Amino acid sequence: MSSVSRLAEVQEQIRDADSRIANAHSANRVSFQVLIGSVFVMAWLIYAAFGKQVPGWSFLLPIPAAIAAGRWHGRNRDRWLRLTRLRKFHERREARLEDRWHGDGLSGDEFKIADHVYSQDLHILGSGSMFELMATARTGIGRRHLAAYLLEPASREEIELRQQAVRELVPQTELREKMDLLGKFSFQESDWSVFAEWLAVRPTPVPAGLRIVALVVSVLLAGIVIAGFSSSLPLQWIAEAAIPLFAILMTVAWINRQYTKVINGAAARVGVDVGVVREGMELMSTQTFQCEKLARLQQLLNNANAARLLHRLERVTNLLAQCEKPQFDLFAQALIIRTQLSFAIEQWKNDYGSQLKAWLAAWGEFEALIAISGYAWEHPDDVFPEFVDGEGWFEAKGLGHPLLPESTCVRNDVTLGAGNRFYVISGSNMAGKSTLLRSIGLNAVLAAAGAPVRASSFRLSNLNIVASLSIVDSILEGKSKFLAEVDRVRSMLEHARRGPVLFLIDEILSGTNSRDRRFASEAVIRALIKNRAIGALSTHDLALTEIASIAGLAGSNVHMGSAPGGGPMDFDYRMKPGVTRETNALAIAAMMGVIAS
Repeated sequence: MSSVSRLAEVQEQIRDADSRIANAHSANRVSFQVLIGSVFVMAWLIYAAFGKQVPGWSFLLPIPAAIAAGRWHGRNRDRWLRLTRLRKFHERREARLEDRWHGDGLSGDEFKIADHVYSQDLHILGSGSMFELMATARTGIGRRHLAAYLLEPASREEIELRQQAVRELVPQTELREKMDLLGKFSFQESDWSVFAEWLAVRPTPVPAGLRIVALVVSVLLAGIVIAGFSSSLPLQWIAEAAIPLFAILMTVAWINRQYTKVINGAAARVGVDVGVVREGMELMSTQTFQCEKLARLQQLLNNANAARLLHRLERVTNLLAQCEKPQFDLFAQALIIRTQLSFAIEQWKNDYGSQLKAWLAAWGEFEALIAISGYAWEHPDDVFPEFVDGEGWFEAKGLGHPLLPESTCVRNDVTLGAGNRFYVISGSNMAGKSTLLRSIGLNAVLAAAGAPVRASSFRLSNLNIVASLSIVDSILEGKSKFLAEVDRVRSMLEHARRGPVLFLIDEILSGTNSRDRRFASEAVIRALIKNRAIGALSTHDLALTEIASIAGLAGSNVHMGSAPGGGPMDFDYRMKPGVTRETNALAIAAMMGVIAS
């Protein structure tokens, strides 16, 4: 199915959602009217009963209708909320298919890593980034894993397992809808940091005997009080029996007051975040998966009964939240329910806390794969890359930039390997040199994440990516742009010594004079090639194009420039063989208005 067909399908789903939302809204209005009508009838019957016009028990008659109407109203309201969220899900998907997504999604800035070797250069995170385009994961845990897929290298075996999982998930559009609708409200979250902070504090469970004593005493005290109100037992007897029990409970609460305060503060945040993850794990457990990675993630959660155990934690933390409400506060204090719930929460943490990280990691990976499968579904013309054996291979036909609209994306063929280890790309400003470098790097990142790439065919070996395309100075660190670039080149060389590298450099060592730049650049390229790296560098300095001709380095010169027969600024963004011979100084001066055009 083409992108156009998928857009038409999404637009039809939006129209269907609109129709269903209208029906749900009408049913919601009717059910509310029935509920209000039942309440009015009940009130009138009560009034009439006082006037002896009807039997006193008659006000009970509308109660079943009121209960039924209330439940109907609740179901209609929940259905309306769910359909509204579903419509927004389809609208966001439509915006991505129509290339209207820039700046409206999640930037992923919270996942930025200082001095990362390609994140800023390839626009992995930030507004309008690769992450924003792909970040459809429901929870912060899933988005964290998606960022890790885009930022961290993986073995070839792991990448191929991701590919298999994404391929299996691509046609499962209904599953992606259900994932997006997890939780009653869209603002409900599950953030990794909340769980990490909670787990970082070592559990200190109380002895089982104390927990049992506190529970038994609470039950006895509640029973005595209830018996006192519902029977004719002497008040003195009730007081003599209740006061010692109450004293025991208050002593337990007083001794553990600080312990309870700390535990309950952290547990309240976990209780809010655990619901969406628990629902997601329940949904995941109902699926049938064929590929190894998905089956393994599902098995890990199912074998541990993760969803059931998280539900238990959720119930306890929800009870804790109910104790904070004014109507339950006195009752909760008298029976030290908060203290007993804190005992239960800490015991849960002691029993299952060590497993929780593994459960959340499995869920996060599943969400990341779901997000990538959604990206793959929205880009049906992209292809899954083929990984090959050996070191240093990158071969792409029709390679394009994944963040550009498909309708305007200009594609190029790129081949890097033993016979051609690097390109020196010359050309004017705005000719497309940097875009070509980012096309190479971004597609390599997508390949490593297990995602399809913007190309008609793509073969590569497993490569670590290092880039120097968007280096800036830092006043706070006292580091100039030139020094920052030197540090990045040093990092490139260190990576190259550890394994196969794909390097991408825009205007290498631009902060020095042409003669020194030529000498230093050759030294850098020699060191990279010596360690079997492959890559490309762009330059305006034609002296650097001589490096590609040096025997033994196996480089080649290519250039970007104007279209055949066009003007000096009429760029076609096609990669052409050889060194550029074009000049556009006069055209640039005319653009600035310093000379007549």
